[in-house]
Amino acid sequence: MRHGVLLLPEHRWPRARERWILAEELGYDHAWTYDHLMWRWLSDKPWFSAVPTLAAAAGATSRITLGTMVASPNFRHPVDFAKELVSLDDISGGRMVCGVGAGAEGHDARIRGDRPLSRRERGSRFEEFVDLLDRLLREKRTTLHGQWYTVEDVVVQPECLAAPRLPLAVAAAGPRGMALAARYADVWVTSGAPNSFESERYDRVVPLLKEQLAALDDACAALGRDPSTLRRLLLTGGSVGGVLESVESYRDSAGVFRDIGFTDFVVHWPRPEPPFRGREEVLFDFATTELGGAR
Repeated sequence: MRHGVLLLPEHRWPRARERWILAEELGYDHAWTYDHLMWRWLSDKPWFSAVPTLAAAAGATSRITLGTMVASPNFRHPVDFAKELVSLDDISGGRMVCGVGAGAEGHDARIRGDRPLSRRERGSRFEEFVDLLDRLLREKRTTLHGQWYTVEDVVVQPECLAAPRLPLAVAAAGPRGMALAARYADVWVTSGAPNSFESERYDRVVPLLKEQLAALDDACAALGRDPSTLRRLLLTGGSVGGVLESVESYRDSAGVFRDIGFTDFVVHWPRPEPPFRGREEVLFDFATTELGGAR
């Protein structure tokens, strides 16, 4: 199982830099940050942009994979974002993963005065967003006259360092999203119950996650894709709780989710206050004993 950590983009760079470097030194395989203009409970607190943060993190580290968790069409356009992704890919030496999601209602969907979208419309927009982003990162020239995006003869250069493009991690819970992940994703992402921050202890969410894993297998089968070619990432700390209560719970939960089929396991860097309140010592102790890292 690959282990990851999510760092909220809330600290000025001198302090944030220390944590990105420490995440690598602790032995984590990947590190992520949220891609929002503003975010839920912290909408009136310091919050930095994901792309420059990841560019700086790429310059400060040398091994760890870096990613967005997750970018959405709420404020991203595929053409602009594709240019930023190939730049991040180059700066990081091919260590970038692009995590994408449909984008829920919230600050990012409202503060720019955009028209509110129904769930069906958000799903349709996300399908076109992922398809176009995939094409921009693969093709020499891309033209699309779609429902949501119109692009004409777009060239995105240089090409990604990894062929045919950098990895896509698609967050999905419903049938349309699962089908999208099965078609385009290198990594499927779930956080348990979609758009829920009602925390349940990790062992109690196993039935739901098993259902999601089975639905993903079915979506792969419908497209003729080998399900084993798609990594499965679980982001904990929202609806999946109790993981960082202790080193023992961290170790136990990782084993539980590995055994049901997850390949990647991500926790939030503990904060001294909600959301994601916890003790950094649990993160450090787990990493030094289980990941072979050092502080």
